Amino acid sequence: MLEALVTTAAGALSAAAGVLVGGMVTHRAQDRRWLRDKQLVAYQELISHYAKFTMEISRAHADRRGWDYDWGEWSAVLTRASLVAPADVAAAIDDFGKAINIFLDAVARDPSRDPSRHPLTSEEFAQANRAPAHAQVRLVNAIRRSLGRDQKALPFLIGGSLVRDRDDR
Repeated sequence: MLEALVTTAAGALSAAAGVLVGGMVTHRAQDRRWLRDKQLVAYQELISHYAKFTMEISRAHADRRGWDYDWGEWSAVLTRASLVAPADVAAAIDDFGKAINIFLDAVARDPSRDPSRHPLTSEEFAQANRAPAHAQVRLVNAIRRSLGRDQKALPFLIGGSLVRDRDDR
């Protein structure tokens, strides 16, 4: 009788432990999936804003007209992406943001470069956008690595950069 009781108790404990471990593993997997989903949304939003304001500023210079952009939302997008990013991606986001600031100083903040009175040529604009374009590729590659080790690095500049060279990846 004792042997049957011990066997039954051991079976019950094993089943309970299995349920507990299974629940923990499932919860952990759900947490990872939730974080990955949040990361993807934040990263897409970040790259989308970059492409939009780059094109807006480029068109303003080409059309010799003014422009406006919600820089508070840009700052919020940088923050949201950094909040969910692993440390190496957050560092790439920071580098990207710094490159964008230099770009904005050259094409948007300098009053002598008012696009309606003193527009940049397409070559000048591309030169000013070179550092952000390369920072974007480094950021995208850091994101790709963080999402899966089997993701290969992109060896080329991607949409929104308006830069056409293939250096510094």
